[in-house]
Amino acid sequence: MAAIVKRMPAVLAALVCLLGLAVLPSSAQTLETVRARGFLICGATNALPGFAQVDANGRWSGFDVDLCRAIAAAVFGNPDRIEFRALRGETRFAPLQTDGVDVLTRNGPWTERRDTLYDANYVGTAFFDGQSFLVPQSLGLVSAFELDNVRICVIDGGDDLERMQEFFFANQASYVEVPYEDVEDLSLAYRTGLCDAISASGRQLQAIRRALPEPNAHRILPERISKELLGPMVSTGDPQWFNIVRWTLFALVNAEEVGITSLNTESLAASHTPAIRRILGVEGDFGTSLGLKPTFMADAIRAVGNYAELYDRHFGPQTGAALLRGQNSLWSNGGLLYAPPVR
Repeated sequence: MAAIVKRMPAVLAALVCLLGLAVLPSSAQTLETVRARGFLICGATNALPGFAQVDANGRWSGFDVDLCRAIAAAVFGNPDRIEFRALRGETRFAPLQTDGVDVLTRNGPWTERRDTLYDANYVGTAFFDGQSFLVPQSLGLVSAFELDNVRICVIDGGDDLERMQEFFFANQASYVEVPYEDVEDLSLAYRTGLCDAISASGRQLQAIRRALPEPNAHRILPERISKELLGPMVSTGDPQWFNIVRWTLFALVNAEEVGITSLNTESLAASHTPAIRRILGVEGDFGTSLGLKPTFMADAIRAVGNYAELYDRHFGPQTGAALLRGQNSLWSNGGLLYAPPVR
């Protein structure tokens, strides 16, 4: 009996360990799974110009796409070891829950329910957005607070309509609602003069604007009448993978702040600035604890550039429809973009 009693703590400890292993989610070894497979699987949105689109050769491009490529570079040192899967809005979470994708950059704003109910977590904000207004330059408007006596196309029966109503009530301005069921209808109605403006999220307005015959003849007004935070999502239960994705994103933001670009990672390795040396993996080791190389941040930056390079590539003047950074400027430039330091 004494021998049995003496063994009880060990038996209980073993039982606890077994139970603990039993409740660990299947995604608890994401990094090992990705490496064994040999490539990252990224869930992206259906075509949304500037964020994610596929060309005739099957090549993906866009802001969200480059975020995934940065993660692949951080893990493999190669941004091309990646597979993209287009996901519709109603199927954006199930593939993440069932390990069908490793990371999700699908166009879905961060909310409490999405962050807690779907076995998924947002790792950080990559793009600040909100509902705004698209108007012709010919109206001469520079602010949403100047809108008055206008016809506005808006999606019927959703949050956009309610927020727009609240905005005009608060400003005691007159308007006429022109409701439609689909975003495509908003664009067609606007092109054909059935409304003077469109109210939708800034990213939807940018996609509509880019498809117009003369994008620069139209303006997205700077004010946002809602707050929408967008960024990568991963499944719960794997803090290592969560931190890999999070610090890859943070690396791109911090790189812009200290002046590291895709073209100068090699030359700046000789810098004496501690913040630069830490990001490049020259000083300290911030990768091994994540299961990555000390240079994982440098690899990501070299592959896709810093945050400013990403933004300019997909929303800059060369796209034919430049989108002001606004909230997506660095905190030091009056924006909301901010990342914890690497130290």
